[in-house]
Amino acid sequence: MNDDLAQFRAEIRAWLEQNCPQEMRDGAVGEDSTCWGGKNWNFTSDAQKTWLERCAAKGYTVPTWPVEYGGAGMNRDQEKIWLEELATINGRLPLQSFGIWMLGPALLHFGTHEQKLHYLPPIARGEIRWCQGYSEPGAGSDLASVQTKGEDKGDHWLVNGQKIWTSYADKADWIFALIRTDREAKKHLGISFLLIDMTSPGVSTKPIRLISGKSPFCETFFDNVEVPKHQIVGTENRGWDVAKYLLTHEREMISGSGLLAGGSRSLGAILAESGNLDEPVLRSDVMRHEIDGLAFGLTLERYKDQAEAGTGTGDASAMLKYYGTELNKRRQELIMAGAGSDALTWDDERAPHWLRSKANSIEGGTSEVMLSIISRRILGLPG
Repeated sequence: MNDDLAQFRAEIRAWLEQNCPQEMRDGAVGEDSTCWGGKNWNFTSDAQKTWLERCAAKGYTVPTWPVEYGGAGMNRDQEKIWLEELATINGRLPLQSFGIWMLGPALLHFGTHEQKLHYLPPIARGEIRWCQGYSEPGAGSDLASVQTKGEDKGDHWLVNGQKIWTSYADKADWIFALIRTDREAKKHLGISFLLIDMTSPGVSTKPIRLISGKSPFCETFFDNVEVPKHQIVGTENRGWDVAKYLLTHEREMISGSGLLAGGSRSLGAILAESGNLDEPVLRSDVMRHEIDGLAFGLTLERYKDQAEAGTGTGDASAMLKYYGTELNKRRQELIMAGAGSDALTWDDERAPHWLRSKANSIEGGTSEVMLSIISRRILGLPG
């Protein structure tokens, strides 16, 4: 490590020691410990609020974003150090959101300077919570078949239609959505990428109840919703370009689920707490999973470095998403196996995580679609 990075690491370590509240050093992950931000967000503690405010002031919620847009302007090597030092103290990420994972990268790539200045800093500060309006009842894996339409009314579009499986739409402040603005064009054309205020007249949501008893998903309805023309990202009728770029970031985000599910604790440590590592076959499966997880983590870092160099991940995001999904499913299966019948109750915290992992192979593109992309675009196999 060069002297500059060594100095940077020392500065980050000292800042974390001074500024990260003790309550935020528990390595916790999951719904109950994640700070999503937004106008309606209720902080779980004063420590969570303080931690977000301190990190946002330094740009540490989005460390690689430019400073003028709310980030810290870190390069990849510096971001790695930030995450490593945060993990060393078992610290929680200060903020997680679809704005950070998906919309932010798309705006940085396709947005105008004015749009970046308007939308990105509130995302970085956790002031605006976004949801994703992609899937429709008749357009899931075949996303380009979206039919929610936007009629050109001069200074605005008049949007009508429905989205489904809209995660946390009932809690979001804004939605980024694929809207068909040219109904005569071929399906991949004629789609625009619009930003819509969820408080606009005509926008409504309805929760979808799941087998787990919880409802992160919603149906979202647009009934004569007026969307100003300046709330388009990219070129009119070329929203598919933005959608494809955003999907690579969504798939990268989902791919990390197998690594993030246990926070900074290894799978072996989680199972050791319940005293169920006596079975040799289970121990062997756990070790195999841990090794696969380490190898996958290094693979993710390699592709992130390539993206930093300007090559992006492209179709490789399908490979990362598929393997990360399967890794998380294996992880949750092993946790359930280690706990035995004790985990098969609705009151046990392990069961909801196990059920939720099944959705990883559907959201962001099904595993079958990912395998199709891998076979055709990466391996070059015949259709």
